[in-house]
Amino acid sequence: MTVPKTTPADQIAPGVTGLEQLQAMIAAGGRPPIGDTLEFSLTEAGDGWATFEGLPGRHAYNPIGTVHGGYAATLLDSACGCAAHSKLSAKQGYTTLELKVAYHRPLTDKTGPVRAEGKVVTFGRRAAFAEATIKDARGRIYATATSTLLVFER
Repeated sequence: MTVPKTTPADQIAPGVTGLEQLQAMIAAGGRPPIGDTLEFSLTEAGDGWATFEGLPGRHAYNPIGTVHGGYAATLLDSACGCAAHSKLSAKQGYTTLELKVAYHRPLTDKTGPVRAEGKVVTFGRRAAFAEATIKDARGRIYATATSTLLVFER
């Protein structure tokens, strides 16, 4: 297994806002290191929102024969987190404090591509609140989440 020598966090240039960081990641292919493992990418980001796309498959199966719930939770956490990330100044950081996931239907290798759309509900000096959904190409909802994020000065 090859371990990357740098991570996206290592590449943050001084004076770059959160949205500029996300746009640079998209321009570079949109894959955070975990995206290589779970086969998903950041595809779009704007002021207060972010979108990830992924292909659930057997690489993420659990013992009962469906995609592990952690796959959906990771996509939802990424969408909520990057929605908040898009609101950060060049001097701020964030971390997830809480993620609540509701699973509406199982993901399988037959689901096809999915899209996780996250948006900021409110963004304050110390906390942000975001929500996200995972939908398939036909618009069916597979999972939803709400997230509380801690915002801090770096």
